[in-house]
Amino acid sequence: MVFLKKEFIRDCVFFACLVSCLLMAKPLLAEPNKDISPQERCPVCGMFVAKYPDWITQVRLNNTTVKYFDGVKDMMAFTHNPASFGASGQTPQEIWVKDYYTLAWLDGRSAWYVIGSDVYGPMGHEFIPFSSAAAAENFRKDHKGTKVIRFDEITEPLVQSMRHGQKMR
Repeated sequence: MVFLKKEFIRDCVFFACLVSCLLMAKPLLAEPNKDISPQERCPVCGMFVAKYPDWITQVRLNNTTVKYFDGVKDMMAFTHNPASFGASGQTPQEIWVKDYYTLAWLDGRSAWYVIGSDVYGPMGHEFIPFSSAAAAENFRKDHKGTKVIRFDEITEPLVQSMRHGQKMR
């Protein structure tokens, strides 16, 4: 009888631990959308994003809607203030950018970005994303970049300074 009670208690503790781990676990990132309609427009500047496949970025919001952008700069403007671009009450859950050299999708929050380089995106000055610090640093040196930064260092004032005077190319 005592043995059965110990087994029951052990099973209950195991089950409680399992449930708490599942409830606390952060969901894994889904895959970015790979088929992007030619009609998709950047919610920040209005450009058709499919015209610039190497520069496309995307954000999946907490309501599962996906927004597409013609570059990191406009994506960051949206991310800092979704309500200004028609997504009131929504927050970015997933952020996807393409590595500049490989064009592979990567989690935008873990990317390295070069600013101030001589490489321009569809709307002028751009945050150039990379999957590694080494690749970003090599690009910075080769293309006269001013700095390598992380996602959390991209502030709204920095985004706005890069957007100032932007024009479609």
